Amino acid sequence: MTAYESPGDPGAGPAPAPGTAAVAYDAVVLAGGAARRLGGADKPGLRVGGRALLDRVLAAGAGARTTVVVADPRPTARPVVWAREDPPGGGPLAAFAAGLRHTTAEHVLVVSADLPFLDAAVVGRLLAELAAGPADAVLLTDAEGRDQPLVAAYRARAVRRVLAGLADDHGGLAGLPLRRLTAALHLSRVPDAVASFDCDTWDDIATARARIREHGHVLDEWISAAKDELGIDLDVDIPLLLDLARDAAHGVARPAAPLTTFLVGYAAGRAEGGPQAVADAVRKAEALALRWAEEAAETAPPGQATSAVPPGGNGTGASPDSQPDL
Repeated sequence: MTAYESPGDPGAGPAPAPGTAAVAYDAVVLAGGAARRLGGADKPGLRVGGRALLDRVLAAGAGARTTVVVADPRPTARPVVWAREDPPGGGPLAAFAAGLRHTTAEHVLVVSADLPFLDAAVVGRLLAELAAGPADAVLLTDAEGRDQPLVAAYRARAVRRVLAGLADDHGGLAGLPLRRLTAALHLSRVPDAVASFDCDTWDDIATARARIREHGHVLDEWISAAKDELGIDLDVDIPLLLDLARDAAHGVARPAAPLTTFLVGYAAGRAEGGPQAVADAVRKAEALALRWAEEAAETAPPGQATSAVPPGGNGTGASPDSQPDL
């Protein structure tokens, strides 16, 4: 386990400079470990926040041109290329090399499949620093300052050179530790105690599951999980939609809130638009809800408070039945 610190968010360190162009990259995800400290459980398939650990990592690296997962094939939320080290179980260095053979980009993100808090912002920071500097690799470090070579961005040319030399010297890469590679590279480091947190034990899984339900994270986590489940790749303006739901509930009736947000999404989809189409639909629906509220205020008898949900009402505009059927 990499030590976990609750304060702060993944990617809370220095961000790339505004206007920095996105770096083209491929990704290699190592997902074939034995998970001995989890009793041999299927670690990549364990769920945190309703999503498999592997799918969470794939979402963080969704910008990759090609994503290679080194493991036996399984269903995933995103398309990937499958690879396997020879022999299977030959260790992380052999798995790294097996995945690298399927990539063509000069910059390669290499991560393990047990990182519940890795996100696209952190991936972007690693790649931006690699592209801007002289290093052969940029690694995250954990709360204790330890290098995390399986949360890192690498220059493929330098890695291939070192791997070829190691294979020649040792007759292959199976069983060699990953530090044989990193010791031969020029490294740069980015500290991030949250994004580097990995799940090696059941206690780690419990910690990760508890953290995503903290007040400051739960909505973002839920939206990310729902987008993955529904196959939607769209930035969601949460405050905008919550304001709309509030106005619909207060200006019309409580059940209008979820129904209105659904209709806004449907309208944006019909328009085949992205975030701007959602924003346009929200503005129209919000204006309508405010007009409803204004009408109610104008027609109420003097001195009588207005409410979309009358006292004792059920929020549908109808009074509850005071004489239920016998």
